[in-house]
Order: sequence, then structure tokens, then C-alpha cells
Amino acid sequence: MESAEDGTLLPGTFAAEHLPPAYPERAARGTAGSLRAWQQEAINLYLERNPRDFLASATPGAGKTTFALRLAATLRGNQTVSQIIVVAPTEHLKVQWADAAARAGIRLNPRYSNSDGLSYGRHYDGVVVTYAQVAMKPIQHRLLTEFEDTLVIMDEVHHGGDALSWGEAIREAYGSAKRRLSLTGTPFRSDEAPIPFVQYAPQGDGTKMSLTDYDYGYGRALADGIVRPVIFMVYAGKMRWQTSAGEEMEARLGEGNTKDVTSQAWRTALDPMGDWMAKVLRAADRRLTEVREHIPDAGGLVIATDHASAKAYAQMLHEISGEEVALILSDDSGSSERIDSFSAGTTRWMVAVRMVSEGVDVPRLAVGVYATSSSTPLFFAQAIGRFVRSRRRGEVASVFIPNVPPLMELAASLEKERNHVLEGPASAEEMWDAEAALMAEAEREEKASDDLIEDEFKYQALESDAHFDRAVFDGAEFGGYAEVETEEELDFLGFPGILEPQEVKALLQQRQSKQARRSAQSQGILEHAPEKSEAPEALHRTLGEQRKLLSSLVGMYARVSGEPHKEVHNELRRVCGGPAVPQASVTQLQKRIDLLRRRLRP
Repeated sequence: MESAEDGTLLPGTFAAEHLPPAYPERAARGTAGSLRAWQQEAINLYLERNPRDFLASATPGAGKTTFALRLAATLRGNQTVSQIIVVAPTEHLKVQWADAAARAGIRLNPRYSNSDGLSYGRHYDGVVVTYAQVAMKPIQHRLLTEFEDTLVIMDEVHHGGDALSWGEAIREAYGSAKRRLSLTGTPFRSDEAPIPFVQYAPQGDGTKMSLTDYDYGYGRALADGIVRPVIFMVYAGKMRWQTSAGEEMEARLGEGNTKDVTSQAWRTALDPMGDWMAKVLRAADRRLTEVREHIPDAGGLVIATDHASAKAYAQMLHEISGEEVALILSDDSGSSERIDSFSAGTTRWMVAVRMVSEGVDVPRLAVGVYATSSSTPLFFAQAIGRFVRSRRRGEVASVFIPNVPPLMELAASLEKERNHVLEGPASAEEMWDAEAALMAEAEREEKASDDLIEDEFKYQALESDAHFDRAVFDGAEFGGYAEVETEEELDFLGFPGILEPQEVKALLQQRQSKQARRSAQSQGILEHAPEKSEAPEALHRTLGEQRKLLSSLVGMYARVSGEPHKEVHNELRRVCGGPAVPQASVTQLQKRIDLLRRRLRP
């Protein structure tokens, strides 16, 4: 192909004579380093089937980008395709994809715009574009695709159904592509704008669910240690608001209210002028302080509904934490720079309007506040996905949510999937059926709620208050009513940020028991409570649990230090004293646990 008038090469002209001599080998190698088991499994399945269209669903944080780019490098290496086009949801993600592709030996141009026509620069192997960009000039993108044998990677492909015109544009632009790889973080449903190149299965409620060719859910990722376990910190409280007719209404979050009353109470809770958000943000900041004792660069994210609320939340956090807060209001270059700066830094908080709920990679996020009224399963899954990306084993994520039925059901569904996988093996069909059923139920609730919201009266928030209601973890609920900034609340906010799942559960059980004893004493049920022992309180009640916890910590330390497990145990006995593990007491085992925790701290 000939050069354009400005001297840049047109698509298809990045042939071997224009590239460094080592380029073909580099392209064939693809991403450096070993793949995760699921990534290799998915690639093997793709190469076995050799399909034109392939939909992969992998939980946020599992590594969809790495999987896609390794597959792209493989297809380029065996000359199945020569050009790569990535379609991303936002401008910010265009740069992230290009950076990741460069590490995989693939050179993508993230600055390509529709005004560039059919030229995207010499020595590039393709481009990264947005769905909105394709929708503006689908014919141009079709011509771009047809210049070479092209692999099109559609990231978070459910965005192709955001508008009917977008779906039509994608079909127009990429209908002739040689290969199409679609990626998503969770299964999705079709509406009036079904997504091209995706197959659907009818559901009992009359909708259709996307069919994935490969699925890697949160439960499997958690079992593999790829993602963090999530603790949901649930807050309730009393809300008061005024209707357009001047009638005052009052309700408590978490009680058996009608859907419309729940919706209004929820909105009142999120109002920046009330006390509910102020108290929850203060609690979340306290939790972040505890986490940063073990993860010094841990950050927090508040997901807001709109610009005005986001600005107000950022000001509140600035006053609470004493630090400047990164405020992300829109998908522009300035926002991308602020996200990158926050991701690379050590500051405490970022507040964003929805956009950071999907795709943006900020691995240090460990504490979240879900301060938006959205309750679709897709959005909730993507939002929680911002906090589950694990950098090392033992990190725990904490997400603060209001006690409203839609969110409680979605939080429970995440735990149900986790428990289903951790309790034993299951077939892919069984996992899919369970997940589809949960999604269908949640979608029906959301549709009913949306219908009511459309007819809701206008209201004015008058007053709100907050209290800690419970913690949800591992399919169980812990704790009960606790006023904010009391010892009871701090018991649940104050556990370390580096814990194994079994440690988290044990600590929550301990806190719950302590709260119950304190409540019983205050009511006179325990008139002669035993004096508190001067000795440290044991973390677990049985030797079996202590031994299991110690074994887990020894394994973590062995991976970090490179020492064999046996040597680690011998060192613990030498330093802490006592017999071998089977003969050691609870106190002796606890000393070894405490020592390992100190050594594992950053």
C-alpha cells in the first residue's frame, strides 16, 4: 500500500521491511511471563475451536486484558491476522490498552481519531478506539478493518447495547472482520438493543441472557487467590423527607418498606446535606486508616450518582481526612490524568461519578463507598470489581453499602457464587445456571423498582442518620446495631487489612460475640461478668482452627522468603519456644501466629 500525503503509512503497510529485524519473533512470543491457569485454558479452548466469534467473561481483576493480548499475539504469530483493533468503553481505557499491548509486543495507536481517516501512523499494528467513536463513522471503521486480516477485541462488549445506534454501528464496522473477541466482566442481558456477534439464550422472564464461550467467575478467581475477598460494611439509619404535597415521611433503611419508600429513603441517605453520608464517610476513612497500617498505599473510592453529590462528598472527605481528594467527574483527558496520578500515588481518597466503576485499573483501592442509587447487577458487579484486584495474598477489600434490599441481594449473590465454588467442584453448566438465575431475579427486581421510580413523587430530604447495621462476609452476617464512633462500631472497623479469609471470619465472629456480651451486660442479663483476662485473647476457639491458621501463614511466609515450610516451623519453635504444632497449646500457637503477622507486614 502507498503512503498517505503526510508521509504516514496507511493500514497494512507495516510489513516486515518497515519493522526492526527482531519484530516477527517478538510478535510470536507475545506477552512476557507465564499466564494464569484460566488464561491458558481459555486460549487453548479458542485455538481448539478456532472460531470467528468468541465471548469470554472473566470477573474484574482476573486479567482479561492479558488473556486477550496473548491471544492476539498468538494469532499474529501464526499469521491468522495481521491487524489488531481494540474497542474500549472510554478514552482513558484506550491508553491503558495501548500500554498493555506494548508490553505484549503489539503496538497500538490510542490517539487515533476519526479525523485521521484511514491513516494511523507508521509501525503501529493497529488502533484503540471507543464505541462512541465507531458509532460516529462506522463506514470509515469498516474500511479500516478491511485493509488487513483483522482481529477486533471488544472490551466490555455490553456497551455495544448502550444505544441502538451503537449496536448498528458495531455490526456495520466489524461485520467483515476475520476474527472478533468479545470481553465482559459479567454476563449481561439483551434489551431493545442486542449486541452484535453475541449469542443469547431465552430466560423465563422473557428476556435473553448472553452465552459465553468461556466463563471465569469471582468464586474461581477467589479460590485461585487472584482476587480479594470482600467484606460488605452495611449501614442503616432513620430517614425523613417531605413530599411535594408537604407531607413528611419517615422510614428506616433495612426495614420492610415498599419499593417506592425504600427508593426515597435511599435517596435521602445519599443526600450530602444529611448526616448519613457524613457518618458513613467518616467510618470508611477510619477503616482506610486501619488498612493503611498494613498496606501503606491503600486507597479508597466513593462512587457517586451525579456531579453535585460527588463534589460535596469530596469536600466532606477533605475535611475528614485533611488531604486533597481526587475528583473524577467526566471521561476526558484531565480525568484520565487524575486517575493515573491517583493510581501511582499514595493519597487516600478518590471520588468519581460512575465512570470509575468499570475498566479503570487502580489496584491499590481497598476501601469503597457505594454512594449511588444504581442497583443493576451489571453495574454492581463492575463497581465491586474496582476493589477485588489482588496484588498479594491476604489483602482484604471493604465496601460500605446502605441496607437496601437490591444491594443486599446483590452482595449475597456474590457470596453465593463464592461459596458454591469453594465448597466443591461444579460443572460449568451448574455454575452458569446458578449465576443466570441470580441475575434474572435481580434484574426482575430492578425492572419493578424502575417502573415505580418513574411515577415517584418529588421530594425534599429533611434529615438522615446512620448506624452500623452488620458486616456481610462469606455468606454470613456478623454484628448488629451500633452507633457510629462507638466501641461497638470500631470493633468491626478495626481489624487488619492483611488477613486470610478464615482469619477474617474468625475475627468477625469474635467481634460479634464481644458485642453480644457487652449488650447482655448492659441489660443486666450478665450481672457477674468475668473479669477480663490480662492474657491476649485467643483469635480462635479451638486448637484445630489455630493450627489451620498457622499453616496458612507459614505457607504465605514460605512463598515470600523462599524457605521450606519445615524450616519456617523450626524457626518459629526456636524463637517462640514450645513443642511441635500437634502438641502446642493455643497460647504457644498464638505466639507463632503473631510473629508471622509481624514479619509479613509491609
